[in-house]
Amino acid sequence: MAASSIEIKHFKEVREENNFTQAEFAEILGIKNSTADIERGRTKLSGKVVSELLRQFGINPLWLFGDSGQKYLKISKGDVSPKVVTVDRNTDNENIVMVNQKAAAGYPHNVQDVEWYTQLPAFEIPLPEFRNASYRGFQVEGDSMLPNYRPGEWVMAKGIAGMEEVNNNRVYVVVMYDSVLIKKIQRLPDPSKLLLISLNEEYLPIEVKLGDIQELWQVNSKLTFNIDNPSENGLFQQLQQSMEDLKKELRQFKNNNSPKIS
Repeated sequence: MAASSIEIKHFKEVREENNFTQAEFAEILGIKNSTADIERGRTKLSGKVVSELLRQFGINPLWLFGDSGQKYLKISKGDVSPKVVTVDRNTDNENIVMVNQKAAAGYPHNVQDVEWYTQLPAFEIPLPEFRNASYRGFQVEGDSMLPNYRPGEWVMAKGIAGMEEVNNNRVYVVVMYDSVLIKKIQRLPDPSKLLLISLNEEYLPIEVKLGDIQELWQVNSKLTFNIDNPSENGLFQQLQQSMEDLKKELRQFKNNNSPKIS
């Protein structure tokens, strides 16, 4: 049998336990035609399929690939809290993991994989505002949040536990099952849905189901590194200015509990 036979066996097991035909299962998972090629070992399981198995059936990705005996994971539709946090070995303080544009592509599919996070850079910011909460850095990609957030910049965001903490018209990092988005959030009359709004008016708002969201991170500051001047002194000054701007924004956040992002 092929080396990948364990995930084929488990994939087929899930389909048969739920009494789906190959065509029905394919439609549910967003696969063209049928799941026959997967079950014959001709097509590998994509990250999207693995995510759909987790989202719709609670299937543990580690069980799917034979790395865990726990078949199901409890997926709470209102739980948007960080699924993994990392701690500095020397200080026991929680690290701030930095997710760049490349890493963001794999983030939704590895959101519960502890080992995956060890590949990402992590550090501490020695400011009291970053204590007693989970923070994560995400790099901005694309122009949908112009002019406030430019491609290549970083947003610093605080993890929240549930939808009751979400505030209208605040900017959040929204971790879906297939993508990571930075958007302004607006609640809708239907409590099971949210509206994701781009600051760039060329992009239309996106309506999403709460059940399609894995994590939410509230953006409260950003870091900008302007490298137009590549000199060492210039870069140092820009880094220093960015840190001063960050401290200023954090003070506003602490005093007003309503930071202004500029």
